[in-house]
Amino acid sequence: MAIPTTKGELISAINERYVKLEAALDAVPTDIADEKSMDGHAKGTGMSVNNLVSYLIGWNELVLKWLDQDAQGKDIEFPDVGYKWNELGALAQKFYRDYSASSFAENRKRLTVAKDQLVSEISKRTDDELYGSAWHGKWTKGRMIQFNSSSPYENARSRIRKWLKSKAG
Repeated sequence: MAIPTTKGELISAINERYVKLEAALDAVPTDIADEKSMDGHAKGTGMSVNNLVSYLIGWNELVLKWLDQDAQGKDIEFPDVGYKWNELGALAQKFYRDYSASSFAENRKRLTVAKDQLVSEISKRTDDELYGSAWHGKWTKGRMIQFNSSSPYENARSRIRKWLKSKAG
């Protein structure tokens, strides 16, 4: 899929990749969704499929926070307060902890809600607002959203499929 350059393409990319991610998640047996047998986002760590869903929730909700802060004219601390771009492994670990008390089913619902909110927020913006100028460094708002939504959905889907194949023997 080409890199989105319009609001419509961004929404399509998010929705299409999310549908494929959901199909991969549907294939995960609930009784092993919390098994930490997948490589984690930080070197030398492990994670479960539920952790991976937590990671996606964390990024989707973080993007929503960025958009809210931007709409209020506030400065945004990218990627998040207390984290730098070279500390994304630690941020991933935070996301795992943030949603660790929730079941796989609960986290899947929360991810769907976050994805739907993100699509709603994107829908409120113009192509020019999303792609007309740099927002963070050289990246446009649309590209920053894509980096942290549809791209991770695709990556997560690939990880899950690979993990499921390894489980099958």
